[in-house]
Amino acid sequence: MKAISRRAALAGLGATALALNGSRARAASKYSPGVTDTEIKLGTTAPYSGPASSYGIYGQAQTAYFKMINDNGGINGRKINLISLDNAFSPPKAVEQTRKLVESDEVFAIAGFLGTAANAAVQKYLNGKKVPNLFLTSGAERFNDPKEYPWIIPFYPLYVAQGAALGAYVLKEKPNAKIAVQYLNDDLGKDFLRGFKKGLGDKASQIVKEVSHEITEPSIDNQVADCKAAGADVFVQLTYSKFAAQGIRKVAALGWKPLHIVNSNCSSVGGTLAPAGLDNAKGLVSASWEAIATDPNYRDKPRIRAFVDFMKQYMPMVTLDDTTATPGYNNAYMIEQVLRRCGNDLTRENLLKQATSLRDEQPPLFLDGIKVGNSSTDYRAIHNIQITRFDGANWMPHGDKIDLNNIAS
Repeated sequence: MKAISRRAALAGLGATALALNGSRARAASKYSPGVTDTEIKLGTTAPYSGPASSYGIYGQAQTAYFKMINDNGGINGRKINLISLDNAFSPPKAVEQTRKLVESDEVFAIAGFLGTAANAAVQKYLNGKKVPNLFLTSGAERFNDPKEYPWIIPFYPLYVAQGAALGAYVLKEKPNAKIAVQYLNDDLGKDFLRGFKKGLGDKASQIVKEVSHEITEPSIDNQVADCKAAGADVFVQLTYSKFAAQGIRKVAALGWKPLHIVNSNCSSVGGTLAPAGLDNAKGLVSASWEAIATDPNYRDKPRIRAFVDFMKQYMPMVTLDDTTATPGYNNAYMIEQVLRRCGNDLTRENLLKQATSLRDEQPPLFLDGIKVGNSSTDYRAIHNIQITRFDGANWMPHGDKIDLNNIAS
């Protein structure tokens, strides 16, 4: 009996010690809303319906990525619960859904979503609530404002800088060009246009036609015809995929042969060029910093093969040449990295600190030689892009990589 009592006493002491150790471990952990010992709850929205529903694939990629992470054990022993709601690419809907995520679902942070207008609509609200909007996908300058909006963290090359790079390219390729520009009448289109003119410098006077459109317009065919009629030999579209595809088709139908340039948002082979006709898109110029899984120069790299395996398992209905999934995948990857670095200090303050102190990070779907870095006083993370030309099957590099910090200075 004494032996049994002794063993029971020792077992009791052991259980007490384990309980104390567990209590100490939990006490050492620091949590904000949305975090427990077993879960990290994130929220986001995406255009699963509405005029830009093709970009819903971005949100699907985020969800699929975190499912993959959970299938492999989660992050520091916690599973990721990502709640992804439809914003219909409507700013009021984005506000409504984001409020639900923060106030009803009580998420830890927002997994940054795609779209300038939608992110602008929630910028003040999230900042006021001190809820991080992690690595949102928009290059509008308004989001790089750590002094006024420290909780809004962009992850995309600034549209102004990208536009300046395209303007400099036109000067180099066709210094006496007659230029027509067709752009979307929102922050994206206006920022790209401002940068493009900055890149042209005093040659901005060579723009012979400048026309804008709304995202709700069904067609921009008449605008394309007007640009041709203006005598332009360079045609620049600064818009979204749907309208770029229309422009590519209309240029071909008109028998027009300008130097045709589209902004980076419209460079998806599957999402933009295939609907427009790959033959029609041959010779098209754009810019990129992300690798394409079907590119023969990249498809054998381990990080690209891992992405291909991910797509086959988690997003089998999306083709590899539809690169709309790419920024969603990179976004989720970067969120994973900062969450891992937080350890058990899962406070929003520490998450902000980790997300704004990136150093030479290499997202898996970035071009070789392009890394990211930011600071608490400058949230710009991507500093280089590559001008590319479409050869009828793939985007090929055209010239050296461009330092955006210099081109837009």
